Amino acid sequence: MFWKFDLHTTSHIDTLLEKEDVTLTEVMDEDDVLQECKAQNHKLVDFLLRPQCMEDLVTFITQEPSTDVEEKVKYKYPNISCELLTSDVSQINDRLGEDEKLLMKLYGFLQNEPPLNPLLASFFSKVLSILIGRKPEQIVDFLRKREDFVDLMIKHIGTSAIMDLLLRMLTCIEPQQLRQDVLNWLNEEKVIQRLVDMVQPSQDEDRHSNASQSLCEIIRLSRDQMFQVQGCSEPDPLLATLEKQETVEQLLSNIFDKEKNESAIVSVIQILLTLFETRRPAFEGHMECPPGMSHPSFSVNHSILEAVRPRLKDFHQLLLEPPKKNVMKTTWGVLDPPVGNTRLNVVRLVASLLQSNTHSINTELINLNTLGVILDMYFKYIWNNFLHIQVEICTAMILAMPPAPTDIQPDTEQDHARESILIKHLFQKCQFIQRIVDAWSSNEKEQAEGGRRRGYMGHLTRIANSIVHNCDKGPNGPQIQQLISELQAEDREKWEAFISGQLADTNKRNTVDLVIMTSFAFSDYQMQQMTSNFIEQFGFNDEEFADQDDVVDIPFDRISDINFSLNTNESANIALFEARCKEKIQQFEDAGSDEEDIWDEKDVTFAPEAQRRPSSGSTDSEESTDSEEEDGKRDPFEASNPSTDDRMEVDTGWYCDGWLGTSVASPSSTSPKDCGRSKSEEETACCEQRSITETVINGSMKETVSLTVDAKTETAVFKSAFTTITACQDVSHKYCHICFLTSATI
Repeated sequence: MFWKFDLHTTSHIDTLLEKEDVTLTEVMDEDDVLQECKAQNHKLVDFLLRPQCMEDLVTFITQEPSTDVEEKVKYKYPNISCELLTSDVSQINDRLGEDEKLLMKLYGFLQNEPPLNPLLASFFSKVLSILIGRKPEQIVDFLRKREDFVDLMIKHIGTSAIMDLLLRMLTCIEPQQLRQDVLNWLNEEKVIQRLVDMVQPSQDEDRHSNASQSLCEIIRLSRDQMFQVQGCSEPDPLLATLEKQETVEQLLSNIFDKEKNESAIVSVIQILLTLFETRRPAFEGHMECPPGMSHPSFSVNHSILEAVRPRLKDFHQLLLEPPKKNVMKTTWGVLDPPVGNTRLNVVRLVASLLQSNTHSINTELINLNTLGVILDMYFKYIWNNFLHIQVEICTAMILAMPPAPTDIQPDTEQDHARESILIKHLFQKCQFIQRIVDAWSSNEKEQAEGGRRRGYMGHLTRIANSIVHNCDKGPNGPQIQQLISELQAEDREKWEAFISGQLADTNKRNTVDLVIMTSFAFSDYQMQQMTSNFIEQFGFNDEEFADQDDVVDIPFDRISDINFSLNTNESANIALFEARCKEKIQQFEDAGSDEEDIWDEKDVTFAPEAQRRPSSGSTDSEESTDSEEEDGKRDPFEASNPSTDDRMEVDTGWYCDGWLGTSVASPSSTSPKDCGRSKSEEETACCEQRSITETVINGSMKETVSLTVDAKTETAVFKSAFTTITACQDVSHKYCHICFLTSATI
C-alpha cells in the first residue's frame, strides 16, 4: 500500500514559513495551503493571524483585482483568501469577528456603487455569513451600529449574493432571543416596505426577482419557525407586516396603477401565491389529491383576501389584454399572442383563490366570468400543458370542494341546502359538459383525417373522469346530477354516450397500456439491475460461505446475456435428443445394483462457510446427501456439528437457483397414489419413466418446460406452458432473491 512504505509527501509550507521574508502570496501559491489550514497547522495559522496578513486577506475579497493581471488567474488570490477565511478555524474566526478594523474593511465592500462584482460579492457574503453563524452577538452588534446597513442591503438587492446574506441573517442566528431582536430591528428599519418598493416597473428585472424571492422566503421561513417553535410567545414582526392589508394593497398598486411590466406583475403574483400558502404543499398538480382537498377548511388571512378582491377585475383584464408579446412561431403553428408568463401566473393565482373557498371571491370570479375565459384559453392553446394542469386543478377543486359557508341557504330544505355557486356557473354559464364533448369529437375527427392528437386530451380525460367521480361519490354529487339532468335532451344523450363509450374505452385502454408498460418496465429493470453490484445490494455473497483460497474472482456482468432457448420444432434436434436419451437409459439399466441410483430423492443440505465451494455451473442437489438409502452415512460436518442452525431445509427434490430464478424438479417426484407401492416397485417405475421440469422466470412471466422420457416406449415428450406470477408459492423459494424481489414488487 501507499502508506506501507512511508511514501507520503510532506508539505513545503513548514519549510517555507521558516523563511523570514516569506510573503502571503508565496504561501497562497502552495497547493496544499487550504488543507494545511483546515488541519490547523500551527505555523500556518500563526502566520495568517498576523495583522498584515489578515488585512491582506480581507483586501483580496473586497477590492477589484488589477486589470493588468491575466484573466485566468485574476481571481486566484481572492478565491483562496475567501477559502482561508471561511475554513472555520476558531482562531481566524475570533480574530476577524473581534477586530473592528477588519470588520470595517470588510463592511466597506457594501459601500461601493452598484452593480457589485458578483464574484467578489459571493466572497464577501460567504465570509460575513460564517461570522454571523460563529459570532452572532458580535456581528449583530456591529451591524446595528451601522446606520446605513439596511439601506445598502436594499440598494444591492439586485445582487443575488446580497439577497442570500439578508436571508442568512434570518436563519443562521441560533439564540432565539437574539433572532427575535434582529427581526424587531429589521422591522423597525422597514425592510419589508423597502423590498415592496423594489417591485415596480421602474426597477430592473434583477431587483424584481430578488426582492420577490426575499419576501417569499421571509414568509416561508417565518411560518416554518412558528411551527417549529410552538412555545414562542412573540409573533414574527416581519410576517405580520407582510400580511397587513396595506402592504398587499401597495404591492398591487405597484403593478396596476403604473405601466404594465411583466417582470413586476409575475414577481407580485409570486408573493401573493406564497401568502396564500398556509402550509407548504407536498406536491403540485397531482390530480388524485388536488390542493385544498385534504383540508377543506383551508383559510387565508382575511386581510390579504380583502386587499386582493377589489383587484380581481384587473387580474381578469390581464387575461384578456396581457402585456404585449411578440408573435411566437412554433413547429405546429404561430401563436399570436402566446400565453405568456403573465397569464399563466394569473391562472395560478385564480387556482389559489379558489382554494381559499371564500364566498366574496367566488362571487366576484363568477360576475367577471373569469372561469369562462380560462376555459377559452384551455381549448385555444392546445399544446401548453403548463396551462392545462392549472385549469385541471381549478375544475377539480370546484367539483370536489364543499360550498363556501355563505353559499348555504338556511331557508331551503336539508337535501338541497348545500349548493355550490361555482359548480352551477361552470355547468350553466360556461357549458362545461358541452365543451368537453365537442372538444373530444373535434379531436377524433382531426385524428381520423390524419391529424395529431391534441395536447390537452390527457387532461381532458382526467377532467371528465373527475366529473363522473364527483357525480357518484363527491360531496356535490346531487347538485351535479341535477345540473346534468337539466341539460337539453340532445346534450344529455351525448354526455351519457360519451362516458359509456369513448371515455370508458379510453380508460380501459389507458389501464391496459399502464399494466403492460409496468410489466415490461419491471422486467427490463429486473434484468438490467442484476449486474455485478447485485451481491452488494442484497448482501448475499457466495464468497462468505467459501474458503478464501478457493475464491475465483469472476465478475457477474449481465444476467440478460444468459439465454434459455428451447426450440421444440426442429426435428433434427428432437431426434438427436431421443438418441442420447436411449444411450443414457441403456447405461442406467446396465449399471450394477451396488452403484448409487442418481434418480433417488435426496435431502438438500447447504454446507456452512467452511464447506461451501462456489461453482458457476453446479447445483445444490449435487452436493446433497442420500438420506434414504444410506441412513448410516452422515455428513462429517453434520456429525461434528449436531446443531441444525447451519442446515437449511428445502422441499425434497427441488432446488432454487438464486441467481437465475430457475426451479428444476427432481425426476423422482412421487404422487399420492404411489405411496402404497414398495421401494422396488418405485425403482422399477422410476427407471421406466423419467420426468424433468424446468421453470424459467422472466419478470412477471413464468415458462414451465417439462421433458418426459419413457424408456419402455423409447419416447421423449416436451411440454411448455406460460403463466403469470403473482407471488412465489414454492416454499423452497423463501431464500430465493429473484422470487422475493418479484413477489414484493408485483
